[in-house]
Amino acid sequence: MGIMASAKNALISAGINGAIKYLEKDPEKNVPKIVDWVNRFSPENSFKTQREYMTQIVNDPDSAWYQLVMDIMHTVDADIMKTIFTNFFMNANLIGWKRQEEIRQKYNCNAPWAILLDPTSACNLHCTGCWAAEYGNKLNLSLDEINDIIRQGKEIGTYMYIYTGGEPLVRKKDLIKICEQNSDCIFLSFTNGTLIDEEFADEMLRVKNFVPAISNEGFAEATDGRRGDGVFEKSRRAMEILKERKLPFGISCAYTRDNVPVVSSEEYFDQIISWGAKFIWFFHLMPTGMKAAPELMPTPEQRTMMYEKIRSYRGTKPIFAMDFQNDGEYVGGCIAGGRRFFHINANGDCDPCVFVHYSDSNIREKTLLEVLTSPLFRAYHDGQPFNDNMLRPCPMLENPEKLQEIIKRTGAKSTDLEAPETVEHLCGKCAEYAKNWKPVADKLWAEEEKVKAENKTIKEKLDEQKALRDEIEAKRAQAS
Repeated sequence: MGIMASAKNALISAGINGAIKYLEKDPEKNVPKIVDWVNRFSPENSFKTQREYMTQIVNDPDSAWYQLVMDIMHTVDADIMKTIFTNFFMNANLIGWKRQEEIRQKYNCNAPWAILLDPTSACNLHCTGCWAAEYGNKLNLSLDEINDIIRQGKEIGTYMYIYTGGEPLVRKKDLIKICEQNSDCIFLSFTNGTLIDEEFADEMLRVKNFVPAISNEGFAEATDGRRGDGVFEKSRRAMEILKERKLPFGISCAYTRDNVPVVSSEEYFDQIISWGAKFIWFFHLMPTGMKAAPELMPTPEQRTMMYEKIRSYRGTKPIFAMDFQNDGEYVGGCIAGGRRFFHINANGDCDPCVFVHYSDSNIREKTLLEVLTSPLFRAYHDGQPFNDNMLRPCPMLENPEKLQEIIKRTGAKSTDLEAPETVEHLCGKCAEYAKNWKPVADKLWAEEEKVKAENKTIKEKLDEQKALRDEIEAKRAQAS
């Protein structure tokens, strides 16, 4: 990094520290000013839609997300908030996004905003419908290997790392070391929460750049039914510990045919908000793995319910809710294959997606850049978006014929060492689902596009009226 770039980054970092102090004095008054400052410094194409929405939110004190921002200001440790804001805004976006764009242009490939890692294949649970249990408990990425992945990642602009598994916290001491050694990064971990105790929470408070997303499928009956007796109470205790220490955390929820009525309910949203969760990420159950339970995949009617309910709650509930299957429009469709993320399992195999276990590259044999320019990852790059309907973004779930074509053409192999699955078998479990979802998704998307067009027309008319008023005022001022 050059002297001028380093000086610029130092100024921005100092500005962030000043901004946090500024916010602490009067959050309600100053948050909109800070968001405006963020917009001015952010690259033009860096999460533009999301930033526009955030600008709208913080200028509307009655909005649910305004209430969420205020809640975060008052309930999250100030030093942690400063660290996350610095690493997320400055490193993962200002510095990182610019470098990612350079890589995309230079090598005509994807460059990830986040990298998903499996520190271990080991897990202390055996959840229904989860492929991780099939990997066995013997695979691990070493501490040096993980740090080298992060080193290479930062060279291409990636400062966000997300742990999957297995259960990542089986190796919680190593994860804390990684946080220490990479204090400029953000680490998020999907976890069942049962291994979070007071000692680990204190370590999180010390390193300040580790955020857990605790798995939950509803209330006690649904969670224990899938994860085992007593898991619900253990994860609830973990949330209490985190909340007591003003540590931010969220919920990871896989929705299935069995639990959609619960996790789409207002009661459920109110409960997780009261637990202290700041975000919830919803994942559609995928039939990945030979022992998957495709009968648990939601029906088209249930997926539509999730689509409608989550969008409704965004206007009424102070929590950031994202549905990774139904919110493709906000990220331009499929974000796998390195477009925004990809997955490295505990054997070092580089999968395009955490749900698509096929690879032509291993991080122990190739550099990160060589992985991103491999035939499989280039096929993702060249094929995205896989559908113009953003409610049908996935090359596996909604467009299974496309994943089959990619795997056959690139020669990618199954990365499941315990029970390899052919792509025909995997996609065969999605064919009927894709067929049934298509007419529903097409109808929803057409309706949404119509509303967008109407709103655009209204906005254009309002802008014209404002421009006319400004012109009249300017002439009056000039005349006087």
